[in-house]
Amino acid sequence: MSINNRKAFHDYQILEELVAGLKLIGSEVKSLREGNASLIDTYVYINNGEVFVKGMYIAKYKESSYMNHTEVCDRKLLLTKKQIKDLQKDLKVNGITIIPLSIFLHNGRFKLKIGVAKGKKNYDKKQSLKEKDIKRQTQRELNR
Repeated sequence: MSINNRKAFHDYQILEELVAGLKLIGSEVKSLREGNASLIDTYVYINNGEVFVKGMYIAKYKESSYMNHTEVCDRKLLLTKKQIKDLQKDLKVNGITIIPLSIFLHNGRFKLKIGVAKGKKNYDKKQSLKEKDIKRQTQRELNR
């Protein structure tokens, strides 16, 4: 069970990947277990030495009471001080951003895979689509 940000690999060139823990409340966890979340239009930012994911959508858990969570809000990521320091260094380079790639379950806890990324230009996107089509065609011919 994982939730992927498929658009991330199309729009960005991933330079480095990290796995971070997510700070969640009960109804968020139950909703994530059902797969009711989205990573579209999200990004990661650092504020006062803490790392947050901005704009992550987790649907309300239908069977929770009035103590339900807000659907779209900033959620804290759990990383070591060294990892945060390395991310701050990466962000100082022009054109580099940090984006969430996927949410997955590891030993009963939800983790967020984040990527240090550089945006692709339009011609890079077209080139990667061409390569994907060629790879798909050769795979089809081999399966015949």
